[in-house]
Amino acid sequence: MFEPKLFALLDEYVTTPDGMTVASNGDLVLACPNYADQSRPGCLVRFNEKRKAHKWVEVPVHPETGLASPMGIEFGPDGDLYICDNQGWPGKPELAFKGRILRLRVEGDRIVKTTVVATGMEHPNGMRIRDGYVYVTQSMLGKVHHPSGLLTSCVYRFPLDAKNIQVSNTLSDEHIIYTVLTHNPNCQYGLDGIEFDHEGNLIVGNFGDGTLHRIWFDTNRNVKGNELWVKDSENLKSTDGMKMDEKGNLYIADFCANAIARVSPEGVVSRIAQSPDTDGFNGELDQPGEPCIWNGMLVISCFDLVTDDYNINTKHELPATLSYLPLDKISQ
Repeated sequence: MFEPKLFALLDEYVTTPDGMTVASNGDLVLACPNYADQSRPGCLVRFNEKRKAHKWVEVPVHPETGLASPMGIEFGPDGDLYICDNQGWPGKPELAFKGRILRLRVEGDRIVKTTVVATGMEHPNGMRIRDGYVYVTQSMLGKVHHPSGLLTSCVYRFPLDAKNIQVSNTLSDEHIIYTVLTHNPNCQYGLDGIEFDHEGNLIVGNFGDGTLHRIWFDTNRNVKGNELWVKDSENLKSTDGMKMDEKGNLYIADFCANAIARVSPEGVVSRIAQSPDTDGFNGELDQPGEPCIWNGMLVISCFDLVTDDYNINTKHELPATLSYLPLDKISQ
């Protein structure tokens, strides 16, 4: 296995780092929902080519909750930034069904336009954009009561130019394109990581089951079929954020195991890095949440917050951290 190294110790305005993407000028952009201390506003951080960070913008808060909790993020083709505002993650009743998909137009370090693409979401998490649509994993559908008692989760799809879509969080919602059950009784948490492969198929990770599901489309972008693609409980315990390299290797943040997994184009899983319980201050994986490919590195955000018996992590520490692995070595 490979030894992760320290990418950054983050400033005090970050308590919980999560989703990442790359801007058109090459900057790395990090979403910070700051669940560990919600008195600190949810924000976006930019890293320049010298890995120097600055607080870019604070995400506009929900008018009812006064909070913003950015997780998955992606730039659209016009340069606007789309954000999963996952209000419901802390599990507080007053925040349930307050999640949003936001579209921000930012000029310099100033937000000049905010559009609510969709609202009323229970638990929006991961995000990808392709062919005029934004695809979003929703890790819980609490209104859906399956006869088995198991958790249902889903993938939503919205047009990029949509405004104020009110979702229902039920199976009748026209914007849901895929649902799945999570069978693991010890971790009832559903779809999370999301990525497109080089053939245009959608890959999503069922967090609690540690599985990958592949969805393919017809020429009209209607769902044509799906399959359980990868299951390897020895090398993949959970599936948080994921990113594919140019060779077709898929890198997955194995949140619960403090590990990074690599899945080959053939679906073979290898655990390529793992850390024990740690503070991450020397670059160790401290509950990895999202990988992102940037300037020859696989940069990894360390969520470092969940401390139940299913996770290696036992406590939250500051400063928050990012780790990295050299891409040329891990892609062999």
